[in-house]
Formats: sequence, structure tokens, C-alpha cells
Amino acid sequence: MERPYLKIDHVSKTFQRGGAVSEVLKDVTLVINKGEYVSVIGHSGCGKSTLLNMVAGLLPVTSGAILLEDREVNSPGPDRAVVFQNHSLLPWLSVYDNVKLAVDKVFSGTRSRAERHEWNMHNLELVQMAHAKDKRPGEISGGMKQRVGLARALSMEPKVLLLDEPFGALDALTRAHLQDSVMQIHASLGNTVIMITHDVDEAVLLSDRIVMLTNGPAAHVGEVLEVGLVRPRKRLELVSNSQYIKAREGVLKFLYERHRFVEAA
Repeated sequence: MERPYLKIDHVSKTFQRGGAVSEVLKDVTLVINKGEYVSVIGHSGCGKSTLLNMVAGLLPVTSGAILLEDREVNSPGPDRAVVFQNHSLLPWLSVYDNVKLAVDKVFSGTRSRAERHEWNMHNLELVQMAHAKDKRPGEISGGMKQRVGLARALSMEPKVLLLDEPFGALDALTRAHLQDSVMQIHASLGNTVIMITHDVDEAVLLSDRIVMLTNGPAAHVGEVLEVGLVRPRKRLELVSNSQYIKAREGVLKFLYERHRFVEAA
């Protein structure tokens, strides 16, 4: 039997502040296959980003284990690249140099300067940002910054690309363009992607599977939905697609009927 590519194995996460202990995630188990696009969705505060940060190695697990190709994840590494909602670009560096920073870190021992330059440009072209390579982050739009963040993450050739609500702060049109770009990149690279989102349409459009977390505290995997839509996907054609509508309804029912979010009084 083929071993899982990425396995989140009975993972729990507890935070302690002073004498108070809060259990954010409890006994989360999930297997993600190579080349799969998986979205994690749930209400605010259910621990989605905490889960992503543990896969990234930015947070330690309290119990259980995360295994990538049978090796335990317990620290950050270039095999897992994260794109956050806040682009996290260095404002004093150009677009090109922000990507170069990651490429030099990962490939300085294995690729020549000319090869690294070519790789920088290849990744900027992949996200349609080569034309702005000499601009600084303050001179480009929010959507363009996210493209550069994506180029930087992809330039590390990660085994798993981790997206933490990467389009959350963008306007609807920019968001749609970036979603289309991510779909094209995933189709051409066949990379493994885990995306945190609270946008149901985004999750259905982009994903092979949608993992739905229950409300916290002690959130766990409530349901996993197979999307089953053939690729490539065109958003305008999907609006009336019965499979798309069914998947969308499935997620909405989970979020708003079975696990209705109760606002704090």
C-alpha cells in the first residue's frame, strides 16, 4: 500500500496562558495525497490557521504528529512554503530581490548565479509579475504583492504550498484573477496545496477536497467533501453546474446548519 504523502496524525493543539489552558484543536487526522489541492474551511477562531502553522513547522503540536514523506515535521523548512494574507514582502527590496532572497537561501549551493537569475525570472513570469521586477512593494497593488508572495513561495520548489487566506484582503475582481492564476499554476506544476479559507465558492472552485472543521474550542474534522469537478475549471461555466451547486450546498449546510457560529454576546 502506498504511504501517504502528508499525514496529519491525531494532532491536538493546546495553548496555555498563565493558569488558563485552551484546547484549540483535538485529534485532527487527515491524509493529503501528492498533487492534491485541499481547502480547510470553518468559522473564525476554529483553529484553521493554527493547523496550517503546525504543518509549516511554525508551531509545535501538543500531541500527535505531522509527517511529510514519512519524516516528522517539527520546524520550518523550504519543503513547506507559506503565503499569508499579509504578503510579508520586505518593503526595502525590489520585487525581484524579494524572490531572489528565497532562491539564494535554498539554491545557493546547487545552482549557479545565472541559473538562479533564470529561476527568479521564471517564477515571476509564472505569476505575471516579470514586468514589475524592479518595483518595490510600496509601488504595486495588493493583488500584485500577493502574486510576488506566491512567486517567492513557488521559487523554493516546496513539496507543499500552504496558503493562509491569501486572497482575503483583496477586492472581488483581483481575487478572481488570482484564483484563476493559482488554478493555472496548480495545473501546470501539479503541486500539493493546502489552503485556509472562509470563502465557500473559492473552496469549491479550487479544491479537490474540502476539509470542514467544527467550531472551537477543541475543533476537529467534522466532514470531508470530495468536490469531484473535472479540471480545467472555468468559473462562468460552473455557476450552473449541478455538481458545483451540490458541493457548495454541502459546505453551506455544514457551516450554517450543523455548526452554526454563535457570536459572543
